[in-house]
Amino acid sequence: MSAENVREIVTDIYDNISSQSLEKGDVLINTLHAIQDHFGNFIPIEAAEVMKDLTGLPLSRIYEVLTFYTMFSTHKRGKYVIRVCKSLPCHVTGGQAVVDSLKNILEIDFGETTTDGLFTLEETSCLGLCGVSPVMMINDEAYGNLTPKRVSE
Repeated sequence: MSAENVREIVTDIYDNISSQSLEKGDVLINTLHAIQDHFGNFIPIEAAEVMKDLTGLPLSRIYEVLTFYTMFSTHKRGKYVIRVCKSLPCHVTGGQAVVDSLKNILEIDFGETTTDGLFTLEETSCLGLCGVSPVMMINDEAYGNLTPKRVSE
């Protein structure tokens, strides 16, 4: 993908979102989400340069947002991103057994993608679903009350 192509795509996405009269911070976050959705679960680093030009924000601010929020990634990930909660409530309700099962089934570790490009495994802090722990998310869908058996299904 050429830099010109990235510039055109990002500009179109930004123009569409910024026309919705959102706060400046919301425009940035929503645009980054849309860019990531467009490129398949990652944001090309060239997109940050384009966003700098479009928003007038310093590049350091764009990178700050990209690296602070764990839902954003600047490297290619699988079609399905599995985020496993590693917080204390999930841990004490069997979260480690769920993690071990996922790693065994997928044959990858955290931060890795399966060889077929389908799954990326990530760890995250609290997903805010402690009442149904242990919990994971696959893309935007949450799954709770997990067990190694449920994960294998």
